[in-house]
Formats: sequence, structure tokens, C-alpha cells
Amino acid sequence: MKRMIAMISALIVFLGAAFFMTQKPTVSKAKIPTVGILQLMSHPALDQIHKGIIAGLKDEGYIQGKNLKVVFRNAENDQSNLKTMSQTLVERANSDVVVGIATPSAQALANTTTKTPIVLGAVTDPVGSKLVKSETHPGGNITGVSDPAPVAKQLALIHQLMPELKSIGVISTLSDDSAQADVRRFDQAVKPFVKKYGWSVKKYNVSSTNDVNQVAQTMANNVQAVWVPTDNTLASAMQTLVNVTNTKNIPIFPTVDTMIKDGGVATMSLSQFDLGERAGKMAGKLLKGEIKTATTPIDSHPRSDLVINVKQAEKIGLKIPDKLLKQAEKQGEVIK
Repeated sequence: MKRMIAMISALIVFLGAAFFMTQKPTVSKAKIPTVGILQLMSHPALDQIHKGIIAGLKDEGYIQGKNLKVVFRNAENDQSNLKTMSQTLVERANSDVVVGIATPSAQALANTTTKTPIVLGAVTDPVGSKLVKSETHPGGNITGVSDPAPVAKQLALIHQLMPELKSIGVISTLSDDSAQADVRRFDQAVKPFVKKYGWSVKKYNVSSTNDVNQVAQTMANNVQAVWVPTDNTLASAMQTLVNVTNTKNIPIFPTVDTMIKDGGVATMSLSQFDLGERAGKMAGKLLKGEIKTATTPIDSHPRSDLVINVKQAEKIGLKIPDKLLKQAEKQGEVIK
């Protein structure tokens, strides 16, 4: 009898313990989300976009190394690297969101996945690059930030600095989709200047950095100023271009602020950091489920600031009006 009572007591204790164990809430470690970033190559403009992405994610509450894992790959301008690195970010790293810095990076990611959300980190022509159906209704797994150059503002600035200008050169890389999208915008924006001020436009093309020196020498003999689109090849060879145009005291007006620092004279520029920050915020909102790629319009209205390189202007003998300097100091940057 005592043995039976002991067995019953033990059973009651066991069942009681089992009950409380099943009632105890399960403590599980929350999964840290992963964001993959694919950058076309090392360059100050693209590096600024990268920094902006990290800042934008932080703005949304995601801090790298704390509650966010960031896997970064730099293709060093190699197409085969873009393909393998895209696969790594999507398949091996199992990224929750991937970000492509520059058009080729975004295209490589788009060719790799139709499911993982993709954020465009400054792509000039998302529709023309066949990344989205439309900028207002992307319709797939891609959204992000576009960086259309404020070309009309840039041309107005050029006229303000060079009211007697008659010939302007445009140099670009034919295989660069972003550059060619900017050139098409230039073609439209320049029409009033051609009609009103008698400008003539001369176009020059390169296929790689190896062409820049020779093409620039030909161009420098035929124009009074040079406009450069958002062009990764020319951004890499900016010093070569500047070295040639300096021999003729020809000013370069690039679309990107970092190219001003490399020897351009002035521009109404898009802030590369701001572009990246906007893309980072989008990535953060996607992680939180606040937006969806298919229904989130492309952000195509970034801020433009006046950037002036006083040192370069003085080197080629171009006078910068005090009014413009004050404007750049207030909203933009003056490089001395």
C-alpha cells in the first residue's frame, strides 16, 4: 500500500512538473536580418552611396553589427564578379534585402532573383535599364532610388558662368546605360540654349578608360566647355580628362559632386550620400514590412546642391560670381 501511494505521489509530481514545463514560454533568439550590398567598383561617388545606405538603415533602427548583418561585395568593375557575387548575396548569404549600387549591380541582382526584394542604390534609368515596368508602379521585386541629373539647372549654371559660350562638348561611355540616359536628358534640356544663345553641341564617345586621353585631346581642340554625365568610366578617368582640358583652360561641368572634387569646376549636383541614405531607408522599411517593392514608387526626386571648385576655376582663369559662391556656401559646397 505504501509502495502504491509512493508511486502515485511520484506520478503526480512528474505530471505537475511536465505541466509547468509546457506552460513556460519558449524563449527563442530573434533572427537578425541580413542586407546584401553589391557595389560596381571602388570610386568616391559609389563609396558615398554605400555610406549613405548604412546611414539610412540606421535611421530606420537597423545598426550593423547590433541588430543587422550586412554582407558587402565590391565587383571592381568586373562583369563576371557581378554575377558570382549576386549569387553569393542572394543564395549563400540568404539576404532578406539586397541593394545594388549603380545600374550594372542592380541588373546582376535582378538576373539572379525574382523573389528577394531588391533596392536600387542610385540607378539613373530604371525603366530603360529594364529593371522595373514603370517608376510609379514597379510591379515586381524591385524598387529604390533613381538619380536623374538636374540637367536643365546645370546648363543654366554653365550659361551663368560662361555667357559668351558657343560650343560645348559632351563625352560619355556608349555602354553605360546611366550615362546614355543622362545624355538623352541633355539633348532635350539643351534645345532652348541652342536656340536662344546659339550653342553648338559636339558629342564624343569612349568605350573604356583607355580611350579617354585620345578622345579628350580631340574634344579639347573643338569646344569651349565640357559636360560629363553620370558615367562610371569617366568618373574613374576624371584626372586624365582634367589633365587634357587644363592645357586649353577648358572647364568641365560634371553631373556628380565627387567629380567636382576631382577637377570639375561647378555643377548643380545630386548628393551621392543623400541618394544612398534614401535607398537605405527603403531597405529598412522593407525589412519591417512597411512597404512592398511592387507598389512602392521609385524615388526620383533627390536634392540638388550647388558645388563649386574655386581652386580649379582659378587654375583655368574662370571667374566665379560672388552670388554663386554665397549660394554654394549656404546650400552646397565650396572647394578651395
